[in-house]
Amino acid sequence: MIHKKSDAIIANKKINAAELARAQEIITGLYDQLPKYIARGYGPFLAAVYDENGCMVSRAANTVTRDQCSHNHAEINAIRKAEKRLKTYDLSPYNLSLYITAEPCIMCLGGIMWSGIRAVYFGTPSRVAERITGFDEGFKPNWLTEFKKRGITVYGNIEPEMGKKILQDYVRDKHIIYKPKRNML
Repeated sequence: MIHKKSDAIIANKKINAAELARAQEIITGLYDQLPKYIARGYGPFLAAVYDENGCMVSRAANTVTRDQCSHNHAEINAIRKAEKRLKTYDLSPYNLSLYITAEPCIMCLGGIMWSGIRAVYFGTPSRVAERITGFDEGFKPNWLTEFKKRGITVYGNIEPEMGKKILQDYVRDKHIIYKPKRNML
């Protein structure tokens, strides 16, 4: 079942209390670390890959402006590090989960799908991140359903108020909000 209530967990599968508690702990930890990354010039998003035993495989921040590379989002950077550490382009045999401070954009959804990640947990929903930053998260029709068809479980809207505050502070402090210039129809 896919939940859409603004205060409810966004999911494509039922989450149990233990999974939710673990996700809250990990995402809260990412939010707690994120201001330190931002202070060092990273973007306002952080992601981590964990194995099924709760061991962190990789963690990475958004490095788009720092590296001058538009696809260096936190999710992609964390997946890249996990692949390098495990010496494979196919993470599916490892039953890994990706934890992110915000809902993935359209580019990251593709990267997640092709990486072999089995579960995605995210904090702040795209609609909130877009409203605060103006960044275009992209066209993502039915992504929860499409991920479920591909065996990827999604749980989101986990501790979103923490992420909202970090994004508001990021904008208030006049950090770069990257987005291409284009004419929208």
